[in-house]
Amino acid sequence: MRQVELTVEPTESFALPSADGYQVYGALLDALNDVASDVSERVHDSPLGSLHNSGLLGSFRGCDRKFHKRVDPSEQYRLSLGVTDPADQRVFEALADAFVFSGDTLSLSEGELRVRDFASSNITHNELLEEAAAAVDDRPETFDIEMRFRTPTCIEEADGITTMFPHRGSVFRSLLRRWNKTLPEDAVERCELGMTREAFESNLIEKPDARTYNTHSVMVNRGEDGSPILAQGFTGTCTYKFKDASDAVRTATTALALFSEYSGVGSSVARGCGTVEVGVQG
Repeated sequence: MRQVELTVEPTESFALPSADGYQVYGALLDALNDVASDVSERVHDSPLGSLHNSGLLGSFRGCDRKFHKRVDPSEQYRLSLGVTDPADQRVFEALADAFVFSGDTLSLSEGELRVRDFASSNITHNELLEEAAAAVDDRPETFDIEMRFRTPTCIEEADGITTMFPHRGSVFRSLLRRWNKTLPEDAVERCELGMTREAFESNLIEKPDARTYNTHSVMVNRGEDGSPILAQGFTGTCTYKFKDASDAVRTATTALALFSEYSGVGSSVARGCGTVEVGVQG
């Protein structure tokens, strides 16, 4: 899997929705389609949520349009893309072609962003497990994992119902499902995780930061009639603390937390939801 970091800057100020992930996603698909239409189709049609798009991260100007903001030409913005598709090399090559070799512009509805830097890193599921095991060995049994949910995180529980709270069972079960679904065939036997929601609930305690916790309703798609489809979610910082957990549980949970920076958390991650920054404390 790969993480691609784009640094972009506008040439002029223009408006975009407060939750810009959906619009950025459309622009990414258009850019990919120009250089590799098969990759664009794969990303759009994949049931895995194989591309995670953070949307634009940075400082914005106010806007007199409701539920909008304006980009600031004096600022640079970060766009983080996580590629968990087993065919990540092909997706990465198409992204590099779109923003390095064939062009350097991301075109949004009301303006353009110039790509000033393109950086990438890659890691495997097995390497994440090894990194997690090393972190567990170096820390006391009750160490903390801090997760900062940067963009609205929408975790489906059942029948389209989403949770609006960073509950340990919801967050880590969502990550567990995506981890196992994105494993390459040759890594399944070695890296598949057989944990359950109950294991997370009995071995972790979540401590949300009330000062940063917020709930949101964001557009993630449009219906056939053009009406917006909304999803509900949360942002903020939450600390997860282990309680009487075995080494195996702590290693698997830590690996899933690290994985979240590549995969995002919950649904609609390609459309800007579920962007997370993780810190392993202690």
